[in-house]
Amino acid sequence: MISKPHAAILCSPGMGHLIPVIELAKRLVNHHNVTVTIFAVQSNTSKAESELLKAATSPKFCDIIELPLPEISGLLDPDAGIVTKLSVMMREIRPAFRSAILAKDSPRPTILIVDLFGTESLPIGDELGVPKYVYIACNAWFLALTIYVPILDKEVEGEYVDQTEPLRIPGCSLVQPEEVVDPMLNRADQQYLEYLRIGGEMPRSDGILLNIWKDLQPKTLDAFKDESLLGGVLKVPVYPIGPLTRAVQSAGPTGLGDGDLFNWLDKQPSESVIFVSLGSGGTLSYEQMTEMAWGLELSQQRFIWVVRPPTSKCADAAFFTSGKGDDDPSSYLPEGFLTRTREIGLVVPIWAPQVDILSHPSIGGFFSHCGWNSTLESIINGVPMIVWPLYAEQRMNATLLSDELGVALRSKVPPWKGVVEREEIKRMVRKIMVEEDGFAIRGKVNELKLSAIKALSQGGSSYNALSEVASKTK
Repeated sequence: MISKPHAAILCSPGMGHLIPVIELAKRLVNHHNVTVTIFAVQSNTSKAESELLKAATSPKFCDIIELPLPEISGLLDPDAGIVTKLSVMMREIRPAFRSAILAKDSPRPTILIVDLFGTESLPIGDELGVPKYVYIACNAWFLALTIYVPILDKEVEGEYVDQTEPLRIPGCSLVQPEEVVDPMLNRADQQYLEYLRIGGEMPRSDGILLNIWKDLQPKTLDAFKDESLLGGVLKVPVYPIGPLTRAVQSAGPTGLGDGDLFNWLDKQPSESVIFVSLGSGGTLSYEQMTEMAWGLELSQQRFIWVVRPPTSKCADAAFFTSGKGDDDPSSYLPEGFLTRTREIGLVVPIWAPQVDILSHPSIGGFFSHCGWNSTLESIINGVPMIVWPLYAEQRMNATLLSDELGVALRSKVPPWKGVVEREEIKRMVRKIMVEEDGFAIRGKVNELKLSAIKALSQGGSSYNALSEVASKTK
């Protein structure tokens, strides 16, 4: 009897990494007849990650082996950045991963897939004698910058953010100095050295899996194929296999007390509600949160706003000593805001079921931090965006979405540079929801939605790309 191909996927901690890995596993199992084992390095502090892993086994579609979180506190400076933390963590996990993947009672994989922070484990694929791939759950422009940064490191003098000219990547859009990814903000930081290493290690794989589809970024994808452009740097094929996104889960209670979010949504006109959610790390200063609240109120548009306590308090400290917890937005939103907007909006503390909300016919816009998972979820549901980049590669994502693809608006003042005032927020919300420019953006995002669905269908470009990868495991 011939056994099925078996993919081993190494996943670093964090919801942004775990979600696309689980969706890749589902795709391999359900559409390409490949069995999958996910080796997940789970954070001890993330309840959401635990629930996501549990959901992946109910019903079970793949095996999940949780690798113990390594003790790395003695290996890091107290102020180490997230890229440094994840890189050191994934470096220290290699012995446990190798032992787990080579265990006698474990089926030997016929393909190894690692995520962005797992590139130091690529040699395990050589040890097993199997093809090895890197899965980048982001866009092609980000991949281009990542593999080209070792060259930029030799060409550019001084800090990238201080350059007076944009950074040039062969065959790709220019990268403005202020838009570089977080690890490039300080060349003396260990984060930068880790990012350099990752970019240099990717060409040692047998290919890159990318969570986009061919028609989304054809120019950049062509640059990877051209040896006179990025093909001469990467030297391995790039497989656009996306968009791999979460499916709708349920429309159950959301802990809103007297109201039910989905009952409320069901009563709203089609495409009349803007969904405001800045991701798990999307906290605002008190001043910015106040401007956001006033901007939403002044726009006179229906909204659902997922709020988190602000990062800084107002001048009146007594305002924060009312005895109310962080899950009570009345302790940090403008006085009277909840009362004045109760007819047109819902404020949800901490968390809401994003995929379910975005798929609802009443949603007409998404005010987003433009993380790549959220971006794909918005596009696949045909929802135009207002982008509010905060960290990581989100600044590049925002430029791609607004300037190149034309499916988003962004503020004149970048959120990371200063406070975006209420009139600007009002302007963007009204433009995306009720003005003619917003309708044009909606048309573009619906075109992308249809092309994405076509790419994933049998015989589509993404389906065929993943089929090609799967065929190499036999």
